Amino acid sequence: MDIHVSVRKPRVPVTHADIDEVVGKFYERVRGHPLLGPIFFASISHDPDLWRDHEAKIARFWANALLYENQYSGNPMMVHAGISAIKPQHFDIWLGLFEQTLFSVLEHEPALLWSEMARRIGRGLKLGIEQARQRSGQPPSLR
Repeated sequence: MDIHVSVRKPRVPVTHADIDEVVGKFYERVRGHPLLGPIFFASISHDPDLWRDHEAKIARFWANALLYENQYSGNPMMVHAGISAIKPQHFDIWLGLFEQTLFSVLEHEPALLWSEMARRIGRGLKLGIEQARQRSGQPPSLR
């Protein structure tokens, strides 16, 4: 009996080690950033164990998004919208730090592909936060 198993090709050619390295180095940059650092510290705290847990969760998110794994469960939109200190303009800063990290860790092509996906996700989160916080009856901001 011949059993055919279909394996999906990853969206971005990276490994778990690549994902872990990107996530770890990205959050090092976040913790040192004068604007984003305090927001994250207020939400996660300074506890290294909580940071490790957060980074592991985000690595599962990216493994799901990039490698089609099913290890992440959560609702990033609800989490981000629920943190009042996060403003839509923070996503451009977040993406800038994330792209710096991607291109410093990975080869150009996988960094570019991952960056494109991060930009799509960032746009969705930014728009979702704007909509969630929009006053009832007001038109949406299309900037």
